[in-house]
Formats: sequence, structure tokens, C-alpha cells
Amino acid sequence: MRRLIQEYMRPHLWRILLALLFMALVASSTAMTAQLLDPAIKYLFIDKDPAMLTLIPLAVFLVMILKAAASYGENILMNYVGQRIISDVQIQMFEHLMKSDTGWLRQYHSGRIISHFLNDAVLMREAVSRSITGIGKDFLTLALLVGVMVYQDPVMSGIAFFILPVVIGFVRQLSRLMRKSVNRGMVETGTLSTLLSETLAGSRVVKAYGQEQHEIRRVSQSIDRRMDFIMRGVRARSAAAPITEALTGLAIAGAIYYAGARALSGNMEINHFAAFLAAMMLAYQPLKSLATLSTALQEGLAAAARSFSLMDIKPSITDKPDARQLVVNKGRICFENVHFSYGDEDDEALRGINLDIAPGQTVALVGPSGAGKSTILNLIARFYDVSSGRLTIDGVDVRNVTISSLRRSIALVTQEPFLFDDTVRANIAYGRPEADSRDIEEAARAADAHEFILALPQGYLTIVGEAGMRLSGGQRQRLAIARAMLKNAPILLLDEATSSLDTDSERQVQEALARLKQGRTSLVIAHRLSTIMDADCIHVIVDGRIVESGVHNQLLKQNGVYAGLCRSQFNDAEFAETPKTPAPKRRKRSNEAVEKTD
Repeated sequence: MRRLIQEYMRPHLWRILLALLFMALVASSTAMTAQLLDPAIKYLFIDKDPAMLTLIPLAVFLVMILKAAASYGENILMNYVGQRIISDVQIQMFEHLMKSDTGWLRQYHSGRIISHFLNDAVLMREAVSRSITGIGKDFLTLALLVGVMVYQDPVMSGIAFFILPVVIGFVRQLSRLMRKSVNRGMVETGTLSTLLSETLAGSRVVKAYGQEQHEIRRVSQSIDRRMDFIMRGVRARSAAAPITEALTGLAIAGAIYYAGARALSGNMEINHFAAFLAAMMLAYQPLKSLATLSTALQEGLAAAARSFSLMDIKPSITDKPDARQLVVNKGRICFENVHFSYGDEDDEALRGINLDIAPGQTVALVGPSGAGKSTILNLIARFYDVSSGRLTIDGVDVRNVTISSLRRSIALVTQEPFLFDDTVRANIAYGRPEADSRDIEEAARAADAHEFILALPQGYLTIVGEAGMRLSGGQRQRLAIARAMLKNAPILLLDEATSSLDTDSERQVQEALARLKQGRTSLVIAHRLSTIMDADCIHVIVDGRIVESGVHNQLLKQNGVYAGLCRSQFNDAEFAETPKTPAPKRRKRSNEAVEKTD
């Protein structure tokens, strides 16, 4: 609660103070309404004073106008503060997620993050709004009404107040039950979000294997568990008001009994009793609200604890205080005895990697799955940091430059290119939002994408759908290449950019990639060896180590791992016909030569 106040409520202090002023006016007008019954009965019904016939109704009307205006102002201000708190929490949470380590994001399911983002922030708003309203309006209203009661009859007020310790005891017990059920309900909400996210994303697999009923059962069980926890909280929260109401009824009965006994003896005037009873009846609503306040706060504070624990996780990949901007003049990439582990030091993903990629070279990494090829690319983009050794670009350790300048110097094309549910134009321009239409079209032409884009219903303004699913795999890949071309970064990372494509799509994408690699330092991961046989150098990675290096023909002559990979992908005739000398470097050939060779 302290953190909520300091970080999210303090910026809106003047609005909160103004809302508290309005709440004080609401509380005062409520108490004045009860107090006005005293002169109304005395002067109109007992003394029958005609002068008061206009004044008292006018006073009541003015008090109600004041209460209505103050209530409106208080509601507007508190809703603004509450909604602004939701927005601030969600913005900070999203900012934290965007700056979080790639490794941490991979371990934390997106469904649970969405649950934090949508549900917890709303519950935090409720906690803030209820606490301010409870303190500013309900408590003050109750206090002023109690003042009216004491003014009218102190002894009768004492009889009415005996219920307060009992109410407080019940509320404390209900709050403990509420906190426990809320925490478990939030965990189950995260589980449900995870299940929904996975099932929707994997709907084709679910249908292909006929597991619809299995997934329905899983989600239904999660929904039922969540409902059970929610109902436990509802029962705890709902019990506060009836308990308070029953005890208030007992207090009212006691007060009436006392007042009646005094009236029979001639010691209680009806106007005093009416004002006291009105104040006591009006005090019931704020008392009930305060009784439910504690249970309601448990939801918000539990949500705040979850959200803060998420936002307090510090990323390990950050800029050093003295980090400088990376300026790539040549594009030489060097790995110097690099070791890397994803967490378990006894199970290293990379073991003593030494690589020297010359400016403008195309270097390929091949090897079995899990050998460490993608890890090398991830280290260059600094999605992870090396465990030991050094990784430099143009002689500068990547840990000594700003992350933003490093990634501006890199273009990445992956096996499964991600497209946003936006226009074709926006997806191509994602790395350069300020690019004009001419530059975007030139990038699309270079990526062999312009013609199919024009054939789309709205051309460059066509919405590609979630993850680009309205396009074919080859079309998505060429848009990703166009995006990389428009970015025009000096370093190019290709992570199995054609492995999931059919033959015709692969040919088109390879032609586009050949143009993209010209004049850039390129590091390529490929399972299809036919796509990298003319690379300047091929490194074979096995168990995190480089076991073979050389051009295609040199590696074939070694008759080692690379030769074995070639035999597994080519038949004997194709294997015998592979080039005997290194092919010319693609970056120096014209586009026509590239297309002819491909």
C-alpha cells in the first residue's frame, strides 16, 4: 500500500485532495440532513412556527444540492485517478517487459503476463479507489453522524456503539480468508490465460490429433477451480455486510428500547429521538462500506504484490554507465574463446568458440540441432551475454556499447518471420518507421515481394492478419527480407531463413537473400546445405564447439562431419556433382548472375 501511494497516488495528490474536499462536503451534508430533523419536528410539529415553514425545506433542498454536486465532483476525480493508475501500471509493466531479458521472457508464459497486465492493474485501481473513498467519505460521514448522535444523546450513542468491536473482529477474520482465496484465484487466472493462449495458438494441432474434448476438459477444470476460489472470496466479502447489518439491527433495537423507556418516563423528546434515529440509520451505509473495505482491499493488495514482483525483476542485459554508441565501419565480428551457458555451468551451450568473420564475408554455421548455432547469433545481437571470453565488432566489445546502437547495426531474418497484425507497409517499415513509400517499394522489389504485394486486395495497405497468417510462408519470408533491406544494417543474421519453405518459395527467397547479403557481413545458419555451399567459410558446430572449418570442397575432402551431412541430404549423383572449387563470392556478382546460378 505504501508503494501504491508513493509511486502511483502521489503524482495525483492535488486531485485526491480536491476529491477528499468533495467527500467531506458529502459527509457534512449527510450529517446535516439528519440534524435538520430536530428543528423540523420541533418548530413545525411541536411549536408550529409558521416562519420555519419555508426556511427548513429550503435548508434541506440546499443541503441536498450541495451533496449532489460534491458527489459528482468526487466521482469524476476518483474515476480519473483510478483509470490513470491503471494506465500508469500497465505502461510501466509493458516497458519493463520490453526491456526484460530474452531468456526471462522465454521462461515466463505470455498467458500469465497478460493476466497480470489486464486483471491485476484493475484490481489495484479498486484498492486505491476503495481506500480513498473509505477514508475520505465513509469514515468521515460515519464520524460526523456519530457526532450528531452524541450531540442528541450521549448515553444512547454508547448503547449503539457496543457493536463496533464485534464488527472489527469479524472483518479481520474475513480479511484473512479473502486474502488466501484471492491469491489462489489469481494463480488460477494465470493458468487459465496460459491454457487459452496455448490452445488458440495450437488449434491446428488440436484438431489434427482430435484432442478438442481433451482441451475442453482442461480449460473447463481450470475455469471451475477459478470459480471455486472466486466464490470463496465472494462468500467472505459478502458476509461482511450481512453481519454488520444484523449487529446494527441489534444496536438500533437497543437504542429504541432505551429511548422508549425514557419517553415513557417523560425524559425523551420526540425531535431528539428522530434526529438520533435518522443519524443512526444513515450511519449504517458507511459502516457497512467500511466493514467490506478490508476484504475488498485484499484483492487489490494481492494484485499489487504480484505486479510489483514482476516489475522488480531486473534485466541482466543492460547498458554500462559509460557505454558508447557503436559505429560499424567495416563489420568484422570476432569471437575470442567464448563460453556460454543458459544457466547450468556444467551444461555449456558454447565451449571455447573462436571465430573471425571478415568484413563483407558470408559465413555459414551448420551442424546438428542443439549444437549452439542459434546461440552464436543470439550473442551477436546481445539477446544474451557471453559467460566468458569476448565478442567484438570492429574490435569493440559488444558489452561496452549501447544495446540500441548495437541492434541498429544488425538485421535479423529468422526461420519463422514475425509479422504484426498491421499493413504490409507498416511491417516492411518496422525498422525504419520514417521511411517514405519510395524506399519501402524499393526494398520490396529487392526482396522480390513487390508483385505479390500489388496483387493483394489493398496492395501495401493490406492487413496481413495475426502473425501474417493471411500470407503464405514464402510471402511472409520475403516481407521479412524487405524489412531487413529497408533497415540497411551492415551486419546480417540469417537463422534458417529458408528451411520451412517449398522449392519454388525457397528459390525466390534465396534470390532475395543474395541481393540482401551484398556488401554486408553475413552470418547464416542453414540446415539445407545447398543454400550455403558457396559461402566464404563454413563452420561445423557440434556440442558447442567448432569441429571443422573451410569452404565447401575443403570440408568434403576432410570426409568428416560436413561430408556426412552432405551425404544425408544429397543422393550419390548429386553428391558427386557438388562444386570442386569455391564459387565466386556472391556479394560481387550482379543480380542476373545470382539468379542464373540459383
